[in-house]
Amino acid sequence: MACSFDMRQKRPSFVETGSCFDATNAKHIKVRPGGHEALPQKDLDVSAFCFSKKTERRTPKQFVRKGSGSGGTLRPPPKDETLPDFPDENVAPTTTQPSHPRRLSTDRVRNPKQRKVDFPAFMERPNPPNTEFRRFYERGDLPVQIEHGGCHNRIAWKVAIEKLDFHHYLPIFFDGLREVEMPYAFLSEQGVYDMMQVGSSKIVPVIPQLVIPIKTALNTRDRSVIAKVLKVLQALVKCDREQNLVGQALVPYYRQILPVLNIFIRKNENLGDGIDYGQRKGANLGDNIMETLEAFETHGGQDAFINIKYFVPVYESVVHL
Repeated sequence: MACSFDMRQKRPSFVETGSCFDATNAKHIKVRPGGHEALPQKDLDVSAFCFSKKTERRTPKQFVRKGSGSGGTLRPPPKDETLPDFPDENVAPTTTQPSHPRRLSTDRVRNPKQRKVDFPAFMERPNPPNTEFRRFYERGDLPVQIEHGGCHNRIAWKVAIEKLDFHHYLPIFFDGLREVEMPYAFLSEQGVYDMMQVGSSKIVPVIPQLVIPIKTALNTRDRSVIAKVLKVLQALVKCDREQNLVGQALVPYYRQILPVLNIFIRKNENLGDGIDYGQRKGANLGDNIMETLEAFETHGGQDAFINIKYFVPVYESVVHL
């Protein structure tokens, strides 16, 4: 009798959360969400900012030895057969080990940890569990609770969504988009979709208050959080039913939203002639970013494309062909 196992990823949990009967202990959290302070710092090149230059005394092994030079002839030096090292993560890694190891300019063998240090733009930033949504939900100030259904869960609203103050509640739900722990992640994401679906006419005045939560979620550089925010942004610009007022209101805030998208726009899965069976999940970050930019241009008015092109130079218009 054959049996199958469904392998699922373990849900993340934080130490500060405690048990289901405790409130999150956020008093000792000192890191800033999306901050760069925790990243490894490289040595500062003094000669790049002033006329002084840092030098060191050479050892005898660093000078040219007899027989190692060209001898005054035009004989070309031997070519370096090592492969170049570029930060292109779209190239699939080879399964066979080469005969000679790939080395950096400092003769260090590359490994995954050193790769993250060399290119910190793709590294995840701190994402502490101190969101406003978590604080309000644990305090009982949000009129939501989970309704457990037979097929999937949904939100049971204790108050009609039309009667809610969007200036107060919608930024709180957007701040919870960077949550990765249940039930906060589900409640915040589904709550945003419900409020956009019912109260689409109330969203335009709240757009300036949504920019900081969106920017903070994108600055975490967490792939799952970025994919979630991109889907929310696509639904946000389309929620006012072809009036395009929300898309036009977002144009002045592209400076806060698009720089992170420009970093991850080439994060595509290079499968060759393989099949991506996870397309229905929408986990390919590069495709999600392109779909989001196309939605921004389509619903953002006549000034959307030139502002997108300024922050994402590789983007090409889908409207002005």
